[in-house]
Amino acid sequence: MSEGDAAGTDGTDGADAPVTRRPAAARVVLDSPLPQLDHLFDYSIPDELRDLAVPGVRVTVPLRSAGRIARGYIVEVVEAADGFDGVLSPLDSVVSAVPVLSPAVWTLARTASDRAAGGASDILRLAIPARQVRVEKIWQREQDEPRNETPLAPAPALEGYGPELERLLTDHARVALDVIPRVDRLASGTWVGRWAITLAQAAARVVSAGESAILAVPDYRDSDQLLAALADLLPVERITRVDANQPNAERYRGFLDCLTDTPRVILGNRSAVYAPASRLGLLALWDDGDPLHSEPLAPYVHARDAALIRQEQSGAALIFAGHTRSADVQRLVEVGWLNPIAPERASSPRVLVTARADHEEAGAVAARIPSMAWRQAKEALASGPVLVQVARPGYAPVLACGTCSSAARCTSCGGPLGIARAGAAPACTLCGAIAANWVCPTCEGTKLRLVTRGTGRTAEELGRAFPGVPVIVSDGERQVTTVEARPALVVATRGAEPVAAGGYAAVLLLDGDRMLAAEHLRIGEDCLRWWSNAAALARPGAPVVLTGVTGDLARALATWTQPAFASAELADRHSLRFPPAVRAASVSGDPSAVADALDEVRDLPGANILGPTATDDGVRAILRLDYGQARDAAKLLRGAVVKNAARRRKAPPGKAGYRPPPTLRVRFDDPEILS
Repeated sequence: MSEGDAAGTDGTDGADAPVTRRPAAARVVLDSPLPQLDHLFDYSIPDELRDLAVPGVRVTVPLRSAGRIARGYIVEVVEAADGFDGVLSPLDSVVSAVPVLSPAVWTLARTASDRAAGGASDILRLAIPARQVRVEKIWQREQDEPRNETPLAPAPALEGYGPELERLLTDHARVALDVIPRVDRLASGTWVGRWAITLAQAAARVVSAGESAILAVPDYRDSDQLLAALADLLPVERITRVDANQPNAERYRGFLDCLTDTPRVILGNRSAVYAPASRLGLLALWDDGDPLHSEPLAPYVHARDAALIRQEQSGAALIFAGHTRSADVQRLVEVGWLNPIAPERASSPRVLVTARADHEEAGAVAARIPSMAWRQAKEALASGPVLVQVARPGYAPVLACGTCSSAARCTSCGGPLGIARAGAAPACTLCGAIAANWVCPTCEGTKLRLVTRGTGRTAEELGRAFPGVPVIVSDGERQVTTVEARPALVVATRGAEPVAAGGYAAVLLLDGDRMLAAEHLRIGEDCLRWWSNAAALARPGAPVVLTGVTGDLARALATWTQPAFASAELADRHSLRFPPAVRAASVSGDPSAVADALDEVRDLPGANILGPTATDDGVRAILRLDYGQARDAAKLLRGAVVKNAARRRKAPPGKAGYRPPPTLRVRFDDPEILS
């Protein structure tokens, strides 16, 4: 405060003179998807709300149009803006006294949305769960009660990696971690992937040092394994789970616990990256190449990118862990942003590769699998369960003409025909229409044949080939997370493989050629990840049989050299100028809006525009540019989105007063670009 502010204007002491204070203003981010409202709004704070209106709380505020009330969060409280002579609208109400929006999360949301040409409020909807009033009141009462916390055990060692990983973790460095491919038994008796134990040990070390850790995994199967590993090392009150599978009340309670000062491990799916955390010391992502880490909602920020931004802002340690390495992580390794760390002692599954689909053995004919795979399964079933990975769920998801092999299509909607279960009639997998009296439009054939066998058909054929052996199916419809060590055939789709006690006695990777047939630039990377994750579930020395695949991909799996494959993939992307070698964005909408948006970025150095090409609802163009230009491109494209949203659009004939919604959409790092 200046001397003039402290003293009265009459030259007296000023102790009893009234002091003129500028009215405080709350800067609010609105909870609105409208891009033109993606900035902070100033509101005056009524006297009755002055004690409650603090940064982070939920508020309602008036909008000038039509007297509407909008929801939002106070980002900061400041003095009224200099040079503003008008009267600020007052806050309508403070919804809750709990400051749910932390400064770190707001900064992350603002930066991540700007990088993706999106709105910060869209990310805040992912970061902050819907309010549960009853849960919040109970939590507030508990904060005033004394706590009896269980003492922490000494920090565990990071087994299997030597002192280098511990040093990098202590120094809050960034790491690309190649995990040990096996399953281990916890003290509780639960069997989990070794990767879960390693991440749990890293998180426990961080918590013992007085910091918090955030661990993000793709789905509930991974979360269950990691939760079991954490429970062996930390008290239950130091572990908080926040993911989409929880009931709303339970998830909100976990979120509120994250707001406290107690160091803890926060475990969840992709949105856990945005969780509030006291003194964040570690961010870890398991299997970042899994598409479940890709956010399907605007502004479509991948969990990996959000973690990179948050690490840079917080200075926490960062770990990307996996059995394989995505091309995105490999790029960060090659530019020196991540430190690659491998296990201290090399270990890998025993992979056998066969490209032949011979069926010399009678059992192999019945099971419709190569003889090598059948023999390995037969021998392994004497000592334990055998995992059989297939490409698709269902019974027979794809059918074709038995005469000319053309894909069988529904005569009503054009969707693919399939068979849902044994004995069922062929039907459309999209509209469900029964394919009665089907006739091939190409050759007029009337017979159908199976093209792809799903889990149901494979289980049926394996049951005939191995009579008396239990067959367990695990896919999207039947969720099995663990199996016992007794002999059984476990048929699972990729990513749905249960963990076997002691590991599988053999792993059969079927349908490799069909998986590779997908028209996607990342398909080789994805297949190697699917196969590696399944192979890591085998017990030491157990055979892992890959069928129908040869070449570099099979060699990378057999020699367990996934980083080398990722490096080769990245080199190919550089030559093609595709992500992640460059940043890319899709710009879609009606032709005029897309043309206006592209004009904004056309002159950026190194910008390369592909298209536009026609789509079902307009056109789409692809913008490719170097990482150094991406920030400017995102800002210009966001401006084009705001301009398009604010533009008046004429109502269609006969719909007076109706205003068509804007169609312009920008998506950076769009996964469809690679398909």
